[in-house]
Amino acid sequence: MKTENILAEIKSKSLKEARDEINEILTKLESYGTELNNYSHEYQRLIQLNKHVEELFKKKNKEISSMNEVKQSDTKKIKY
Repeated sequence: MKTENILAEIKSKSLKEARDEINEILTKLESYGTELNNYSHEYQRLIQLNKHVEELFKKKNKEISSMNEVKQSDTKKIKY
């Protein structure tokens, strides 16, 4: 699923909000037992939320990597 396919309402959620909704959906799905066929909407939303969380982690990882590169660059300049 591409990022642009994620609903704007989901994209606007913070990591905590997305995680809380994921937990809520998982609890619902677990309680449905064998009647999961009737709840494909919840499952699709779960997939979108999961993709959103994944994108948030990737973004944060890039930010951290970028900060580390700047720090390493600054450290090399100081050593001479």
